[in-house]
Formats: sequence, C-alpha cells, structure tokens
Amino acid sequence: MSIIGLWASTMVLIVYNTLHQQLPYCTPPNQSGGIVINCDKVLSSPYSTVFGIPLEVFAVAYFIVNLVLIYLVGFGSDKIYKLAFKTLFVWRFFGICLVPYLIVVELFLVKAICLYCTTMHVAIIIDFGIISYFLFYKKDLRSYHPVTSQVEVPKSKNIP
Repeated sequence: MSIIGLWASTMVLIVYNTLHQQLPYCTPPNQSGGIVINCDKVLSSPYSTVFGIPLEVFAVAYFIVNLVLIYLVGFGSDKIYKLAFKTLFVWRFFGICLVPYLIVVELFLVKAICLYCTTMHVAIIIDFGIISYFLFYKKDLRSYHPVTSQVEVPKSKNIP
C-alpha cells in the first residue's frame, strides 16, 4: 500500500503543485451523496501547507521512509531487522494519528474531498493494520523474516 500512497502523493506534488495542472479524475468538481469531490478546493485550502510547504512533500517523504523501512525489515541483518520493525510500527502509528485530523479538515472545514488524499489516507490505514497484525497477533516474527527464516529440506537417503 505504501507504493500506492507514494504514487498518489507524487501525482499531487508533480501534477498539481509543480505543473499547476488539474489532477486526473478531479475535474470538474463532482457531487456524490452530498459530498463535493473537489481536489482543487482541498489542495488550495489554507490547510494544505505547513510552514509554506505543501503537505504532499511530507506525504512523499512519509511513504519513502515507509518503503525504506520495509526493505530493511525484509533484507536487513537480525539487528537491523529488529530495529527497523519497531521503527516501522512507530512510523506508521505517527501516520495513523494524522489521518483523522486530515479527514476532519476535508469534511468539516474545507467541505470537499480529494480522491488522491483519500487514497493516501486509505494506504496509511491499511499499512498500519498490516504492521499491527504482525506485531500483536504473530508473536514469532522471525518466522516471517524472508532472509533468516529457512525451510528445512529433508535429506533423502540413498541418493547418489
């Protein structure tokens, strides 16, 4: 899901903020069930920047760090694996804490939804669900580590 989140945040950063063009599927504003789907309204709102930096810059950085940590969990040594896994949980917990705020801003302050922002929110929620599942329900994490977990192949007798 981090790859999808990275794609959505990169699209917004490049197409909307750099090229100053409308995002695909966000033009013109659509109303669906009383909710306005209007990326431009969300992305041009005063809530779309922090200290003058577009939130998409932070989103791209968030998903890149997420992917680097996933790589370290998958291919790091035992020491790196343990540290990266714990860091990944904390990192994703940080992300999941921001999602409710961002949703409230879209729905109640801006009164519009951006499909790309929603894609990023969903990616963060699913990523947090995945890490939580492995941390809290799978106690033997080493068995899921692709580098250190090995399947024993039985040796057959009488093979020349």
